Amino acid sequence: MPVKKITFRILLLLAVFFIMSAGMTVSSETPSKAQPQAKTPSSAVVADFDRDSLINNLYGESGTWESNPEDKSQWVTAALDNLVRRGEAGSSLKIEYNVNSPSNAVNGFWTQLRDFDASKYDHFEFWVKGDAKKGFPTLFKIEFSKYKPDSEGREETIKASYIVKGVTDKWQKISIPLNVMNGINDWSGLREMVITFEKRRVDSSEGTLYFDDFAFVNTGNPGPSINDVVMHGKKKTAEGTGAEEFAKFLITRLGGFPSKVFVKKEFPRDDKALIRQIARDTWKYFDLITDKEYGLPLDNIQFSETATVSKDTKIGDYTNVTNIGVYMMCVVSAYDLGFITKEDAVARLSRTIGSIEKFKKYKGFPYNYYDVTIFQETSNFISFVDSGWLAAGLIVAKNAFPKELGQRCQKLIDPMDFSFFYDPVERQMYHGFYTNIDYYSEYHYGAFYTEPRAISYIAIGKGDVPKEHWFALDRTFPETWFWQTQTPKDRKEKVYLGCKTIGGYYTYEDMKFIPSWGGSMFEALMPTIIIDEKRLAKKGLGINDEVHARVQAKYALEKLEYPVFGMSPSCVPEGGYSEYGAKPLGMKGYKAGVVTPHATFLALEFIPKEAVKNIREMLSRYNAYGEYGFYDAINVKTGKVAIEYLCLDQAMSFIAMNNYLNNGAIRKRFHADPIAKKAEELLKVENFFE
Repeated sequence: MPVKKITFRILLLLAVFFIMSAGMTVSSETPSKAQPQAKTPSSAVVADFDRDSLINNLYGESGTWESNPEDKSQWVTAALDNLVRRGEAGSSLKIEYNVNSPSNAVNGFWTQLRDFDASKYDHFEFWVKGDAKKGFPTLFKIEFSKYKPDSEGREETIKASYIVKGVTDKWQKISIPLNVMNGINDWSGLREMVITFEKRRVDSSEGTLYFDDFAFVNTGNPGPSINDVVMHGKKKTAEGTGAEEFAKFLITRLGGFPSKVFVKKEFPRDDKALIRQIARDTWKYFDLITDKEYGLPLDNIQFSETATVSKDTKIGDYTNVTNIGVYMMCVVSAYDLGFITKEDAVARLSRTIGSIEKFKKYKGFPYNYYDVTIFQETSNFISFVDSGWLAAGLIVAKNAFPKELGQRCQKLIDPMDFSFFYDPVERQMYHGFYTNIDYYSEYHYGAFYTEPRAISYIAIGKGDVPKEHWFALDRTFPETWFWQTQTPKDRKEKVYLGCKTIGGYYTYEDMKFIPSWGGSMFEALMPTIIIDEKRLAKKGLGINDEVHARVQAKYALEKLEYPVFGMSPSCVPEGGYSEYGAKPLGMKGYKAGVVTPHATFLALEFIPKEAVKNIREMLSRYNAYGEYGFYDAINVKTGKVAIEYLCLDQAMSFIAMNNYLNNGAIRKRFHADPIAKKAEELLKVENFFE
């Protein structure tokens, strides 16, 4: 066993981290041919290890930590070493570790940064070498953390991490751009730096590393950032064009535009006739607010209470790939409902697919946002979830019109290898990848009962990632995570299809359920527009979907005493966009206060009587209906309406109405595909409450 042992400390990991490496520079102490020297950059030394203790240069304490100190088969120590060092005096930091454990061992080293302000620096640098005799890992993770108040004023930990690669038995200087560690934007108030050895990541289960001269450095060259703007290749209109004139210009590219802000009409008494009427109105958004040249839906339109076209009119002439995916499902839905002919549907979809074929892509995936007017990407981000909804739209279109569109759709689906987003260490998906910094986003999708499960389903069905990914997603979080809205009950290990998972559940009154992250209808039920959870997951997702819909209604109508229910991320009637949900349904739980109609339409197939009643109540109580159906959101306390249509929210409503009226027509097309069929076993085996 190693010598001197430092006090253990357990870090509770509230977020998950990177696996790929980019942007790092490595240098050696071996002399090389003289080069012109740039101005010496300013720096702040965090720890040079030239003292008699592990107290760092910021007077912060240091030590080692283990994720499970009770596991005696793994260990880690840290000590000063004055024999292996850089220079003629002082010491280095010697870390010896062992993660050769039957469990998923994780351990490492920590040092306090005492709210250090690193905002004037652009790199973090240090020296590292491995012990050739004792062995060493060639890669490890380094991370920084700080506190940040959440929307309710509570402190939460945010982190920025980096995977260091290429360690050898020679001293090397590692220089990491802070911009690449994109989990933190404001580098002031840093609390801690951590070095982590994970059994699933390191290429040596035990070993020894030496470190020296941890420092923040201002090189004057911060490198690219996730906040960088993609410059437009051409202008849309002449400079100085006013807001109203610009709106009128954009309208010329569309199929039409509303002429009235509010619409009053008599709706049918028959429930299905009511839904069909609203569906016909909602379809107008996709029929008309689509660029005629490229066949791409616009993200949003908004206007004032007095006129649809004025200086207050805003037309979001951009789109993202989720919008495009659900738009394709909407075109198929319009055909299902008899609003357009087959020939019309195929022509519309063919135009859209033609644009997707021309998109600039990265490893088979389109960028996340595109300017519709000038047909150019406006983002450096490749999104896991958004790419998945595009794939879902292509799958539905392929199976709706296989002879006409099948081959073209398949040629776009095949190159989308979702293993690109998969982190085999965490067994979860990264949010996405930034092409300009050549690095993944900081966080993963970890909670199971959220919207990304639909894309995980597709990724497994394609064979891109293993089925253990599905079961590695968190049904509930550990009991020790005290910030969550409830302590989960009956949290225990289960095994399905040879894969381990941890169960558990929350309760609301006498109802058991697996929580979502925020308690919103979007997280819970958007996947059900394509996945037949109600039929195939009767003891798992199917029953959970219905409970979430029922608790949403019960919580809003009884606990909050709202006249209507249906909370989900939406526009803010007073301006902007925000997250809303039924707090008891979420691990973290979003705030209440605003109701959005798309939440009720998503619930149609799970609580049909309550949903239809709620729709009629919104129609009678609020002036929230326009030419294209319901506006996006209603403040239930003031009655103020967000006079705005969002492509995604309109699409969720329209597709859900088609499924309700046509016996799951979109889901049937999705499940007709081999990708969906292959993954159906995931739905059938799990029992949430056994």
